[in-house]
Amino acid sequence: MNYELASKIDHTLLKADATEAAILKVCEEAREYHTASVCVNTCWAATVKKALAGSRVMTCCVVGFPLGAMSTMGKAVETMKAVEDGADEIDMVINIGRAKGGDWDYVYRDIKAVVSAAGDAKVKVILETCLLTDEEKVEACKAAVRAGAAFVKTSTGFSTGGATVEDIKLMRAAVGPEMGVKASGGIRDKAAAMAMLEAGATRIGASATGAIVAD
Repeated sequence: MNYELASKIDHTLLKADATEAAILKVCEEAREYHTASVCVNTCWAATVKKALAGSRVMTCCVVGFPLGAMSTMGKAVETMKAVEDGADEIDMVINIGRAKGGDWDYVYRDIKAVVSAAGDAKVKVILETCLLTDEEKVEACKAAVRAGAAFVKTSTGFSTGGATVEDIKLMRAAVGPEMGVKASGGIRDKAAAMAMLEAGATRIGASATGAIVAD
């Protein structure tokens, strides 16, 4: 078991049909692997927090997922409820349509509202890179930095593509050396995870954590 690698992984279950039993199984695996967090939809925040009690594994929740098209107020309220239920980290989806339209002030305010609602919880900003041009990715990164987010993140894993080494390099260059960069979407083995980390990622989002961390 590669525990060092596991400590950089958000062990993830975001499927619409995930049952409580499946969520609890993921929590058990995360405790065994010593992952950074368990990442789930917000309805499971309290369940995960309770299941992870006594461990160092954080509770991570997605907000505005997977489209990012809900109202800013809706994202803020979802964030506040998730944090109230025990979320340590929030992975929010940007308003992709506003980004495509060049309304970067809206994108910034959308992110800022979630950062403010999150309080002490760290916010990761999902760009959905497969839907953006390189120029749009850079602008989205700038908006996330300006809004005080802790990470930028590539993908939901529910759109037309996932993380690429090229996008990680671009995002790392855009945010500088200090901010977190999370690679998520389509990472299913150790080689892929290591390639993302070498390109500048500091966190990996994955559901195939067992295969990634196995010796």
